[in-house]
Amino acid sequence: MKVAASDRRLSPRHEIRTPLRIRVWKSAAPERRGESVNLSERGILFASDSSLPIGTVVEVLLKMPEEISGEPTTERLCSGHVVRVNPIDSPRGKLGVGVQFDCYQISRKLEAELIQKAALLPGEA
Repeated sequence: MKVAASDRRLSPRHEIRTPLRIRVWKSAAPERRGESVNLSERGILFASDSSLPIGTVVEVLLKMPEEISGEPTTERLCSGHVVRVNPIDSPRGKLGVGVQFDCYQISRKLEAELIQKAALLPGEA
């Protein structure tokens, strides 16, 4: 079976609903709150009532579930760009906005907690 180039995925999608905060990069527009429709390590699809132009750079703050990353659930700030906008039927919005992640960082608050926990672990001699 042939798969269209647009349907090829580098990491599997999971139908996981997780709360999000979305902000357009370097914009004065207020951040949007939403929920994922599906999620992978490399991108997200979320429902929205307003369209974002393809190529728009966004920041997405979310808790990345362990079943996706293989690591304990952590809050991540992901930067990416809009790769598609399609009509969908969702209580959260009529448009599905697909974002490909370009990079991410662990939330500084959680990063500090992880460092603190690591400091409390018994050292290996």
